[in-house]
Amino acid sequence: MENKVRVRFAPSPTGPLHIGGVRTALYNYLFARQNGGTMILRIEDTDSNRFVPGAEDYINEALQWLGIGIDEGVREGGNYGPYKQSERRDIYRRYVKQLLDDGKAYIAFDTPEELDAKRKEIANFQYDAKTRGMMRNSLTLSKEEVDALIAAGEKYVVRILIEPNQEVKVNDLIRGEVTVNSSVVDDKVLYKSADDLPTYHLANIVDDHLMEVTHVIRGEEWLPSAPLHVLLYEALGWKDSMPQFVHLPLLLKPDGKGKLSKRDGDRLGFPVFPLEWHDPVSGDISSGYRERGYLPEAVVNFLALLGWNPGNDQEMFSMDELIKAFSFEHCSKKGAKFDFEKGKWFNHEYLINMDDDKLAQLFKPELAKHGIDASQFTDEYITRAVGMIKSRISFVGDIWDNAKFFFVAPTEYAPKDIKKRWKEDTPETMRRLIEVIKGIDDMTSANAEEIVLGWIKDNELHMGNVMNAFRLTVVGECKGPHMFDIAELIGKDEIIARIERGIENIKPVVE
Repeated sequence: MENKVRVRFAPSPTGPLHIGGVRTALYNYLFARQNGGTMILRIEDTDSNRFVPGAEDYINEALQWLGIGIDEGVREGGNYGPYKQSERRDIYRRYVKQLLDDGKAYIAFDTPEELDAKRKEIANFQYDAKTRGMMRNSLTLSKEEVDALIAAGEKYVVRILIEPNQEVKVNDLIRGEVTVNSSVVDDKVLYKSADDLPTYHLANIVDDHLMEVTHVIRGEEWLPSAPLHVLLYEALGWKDSMPQFVHLPLLLKPDGKGKLSKRDGDRLGFPVFPLEWHDPVSGDISSGYRERGYLPEAVVNFLALLGWNPGNDQEMFSMDELIKAFSFEHCSKKGAKFDFEKGKWFNHEYLINMDDDKLAQLFKPELAKHGIDASQFTDEYITRAVGMIKSRISFVGDIWDNAKFFFVAPTEYAPKDIKKRWKEDTPETMRRLIEVIKGIDDMTSANAEEIVLGWIKDNELHMGNVMNAFRLTVVGECKGPHMFDIAELIGKDEIIARIERGIENIKPVVE
């Protein structure tokens, strides 16, 4: 085996890629890039009954969106293919035969009904050294009986033969050495004649070995299968080339106990998939981070810190910084609570730090959604508008609610602000303000502010009442960026027109 690091992300095309799987892919990618290694995408489609059309394309698109680059895979090619397990049947058959010939596995004919009956008969039934002698398999049947059953077309499985009372040591880069007695490991099914495909356990071991994978980085949920995989490596004669195992901590519910699920996202209103998913069977649509307005960089940064920390207080990381800083030594053994509000915070921070012109380009489709022709405004205008309000948003979709007054004059005014800020004498004050603005030749923010505030002071007017009424006529409510920055961008004529419209349409609330 080469010394070069080779890792693999091996999802099943049984539906959308869960955000926990995305984190697993990310950690594989960071480790590979940090060590100048290779990132493999292998599609584990041996469970033909659960295959979902479109899922494989979804996986590729999600990884591409997030910037998790693949070096070898179904699309990328490589020297270790095929990279789809359903195309490797001949390879698996060879190793099934090897295990049978070496007496490391055996054929079992037990039907589902027979297995159910045995489970009812024996509490906590496990197919192992204690019970295999009671079952219909090649250990209890003669060779002639086995051959006759196979010739007759009876369905069978191949099970690994686990010797009891052996100490199985699993070395894990996060959890250290874990020792398990082989008696707790049952004779797992490795191959099913019904579909001529191996199960996850055999296919993974064979593929990891033949693809020269050096590190198997996967979720904690696979930790119970690690002793079996160690025993399989030994049974196949590959003990000396066994990869290093890394079992990542689970992603946990934001509240309560247990593993993060789609139901948690539905209940609390956040996505658990990277991209929107359209179920081809049910027609159901599940939300995705991309469609919700999350930036891929923010999602990557957020996920990286769920179960790993850099050893200091740094929270904002580019992908290159993550590659440099990542280490399994700083991965937690405990599960990480999925704080979706923190995910929003990351997106907010990335938007704040984004160049205004780039954010403006992202905002243009939102203008179209609201019936605004972006070509009516210069790029500079849109850029300055989004720059003024971006500190107030968490998503690109939030820009419209905070910046729509830059693109369309208000036709409605916030009732609570009218009640508080629009009095009987306010229209007259606003008419006087119009005359002041008409006399301003230089509407730059600082100059207009100096003149207007000077006028308010000289006339002993109430600063808050005047400025909030001014804002109400221009914005439609008493909130938003600095008022004179708004005035500079919108322009003198439009400002005057909006104040006049406000005077005509806003009526004081009579108590």
